[in-house]
Amino acid sequence: MAPPQLTDAQRRAALAKAAEARRVRAEMKELLRTGSLNLSEVFARAEDEDVVANTKVFAVLISLPGFGKIKAKRLMEDLAIAENRRVRGLGDRQRAKLLEIFS
Repeated sequence: MAPPQLTDAQRRAALAKAAEARRVRAEMKELLRTGSLNLSEVFARAEDEDVVANTKVFAVLISLPGFGKIKAKRLMEDLAIAENRRVRGLGDRQRAKLLEIFS
């Protein structure tokens, strides 16, 4: 199956949208890394912002201070969070448990 044929204008718009999404994710992860943003604020932003809501939970966790890939993977396994789960896809219990751990 071939990708959809886009006009030049549609392609430019899609590229701009993708670049903006990457910028927002990078900014959010940097704020998490520096402690300027906490997990509850990420969940609040996910209610309104699709880019934040579609960010993988693993990417959010490894951005937290003192958390690396191994700790994040173990925590996700302990909480039964799938490796490819996105912030919007977290269950209420999973979200509550993460907030309990990081508050």
